[in-house]
Amino acid sequence: MPEFKLIFIRLRSYVFFLLAIYVLLWGFTAHKTIALGLILGTSLSLFNMWLLMKRIERFSEAVDEGKKVRSLGTVSRMATAVLAVFIAIKFPQYLNIYSVIVGLMTSYVVIIIDFFVQNLRSRK
Repeated sequence: MPEFKLIFIRLRSYVFFLLAIYVLLWGFTAHKTIALGLILGTSLSLFNMWLLMKRIERFSEAVDEGKKVRSLGTVSRMATAVLAVFIAIKFPQYLNIYSVIVGLMTSYVVIIIDFFVQNLRSRK
């Protein structure tokens, strides 16, 4: 299995763990709009991370075969973020827009933290 797939599997498990915490936050606290916004943003962030992984897979196959390389799907990931913000604006009674935005950035924060953790592990 290629290394980027193993990295994606590890990152996906971290994001699922965060989603489980957000669901517990939604169920057991009075901050339902914040928790639901985090759930929506993080779910779409996970989708964007999966989409990026699929594009990287196609990108590496194209490079190996010597074919022309297409983009990594930046526009589709941005469209997903815009969709999340539109949903939050449409339903402000259920979703906090700031928590949706924080949730959208979750996978990138997880990637950065995982990079530093793996870097520290490889030095030992």
